[in-house]
Amino acid sequence: MHSGRPAVPDKKLAAVCGLFCPSCSLFIASMEDPARLRAISERFGIPPEELECHGCRSDKRGFYCRQHCKMTACAAQKGLDFCGGCREFPCADLKAFQAQMPHRLELWESQRRINEVGYENWYLEMVEHYSCQSCHTVNSAYDAACRACGATPGSPFVKRHGDEISGAPTGLSP
Repeated sequence: MHSGRPAVPDKKLAAVCGLFCPSCSLFIASMEDPARLRAISERFGIPPEELECHGCRSDKRGFYCRQHCKMTACAAQKGLDFCGGCREFPCADLKAFQAQMPHRLELWESQRRINEVGYENWYLEMVEHYSCQSCHTVNSAYDAACRACGATPGSPFVKRHGDEISGAPTGLSP
């Protein structure tokens, strides 16, 4: 994503819960920034290979998604692509997940948009929502400044939620 915007929406990077995988610190570290992955590894004492993630629907999911995510298995069991299609949405598990970290603030909005416009259009909206307005690099929700050019804020998400994300723990939970 750093070298350019994704040309085609990729469903494996659209998490069932409504997170946008390309804006995840672990995804960015795994796909583009080995130094960032090493730093996260050292910070949490988890080997880089355990943290590496290629997206929530991929064969290589990060530590948190493998060990703690309940939504992927639930959606698969119910034959759903996204939690927003469930009659129990938002369930207690999703509410608890959303409340844990500020990068999850927009899960309900994401689910609504996926239902309204389809995941492909939502995905393209998310590329814009997490991209630097100067150089168009997709940034993490926690990148206050663009990781490529240093522009602030790092994305419209950061502009919208800067107060909520400043000082929050970052890096491990998708």
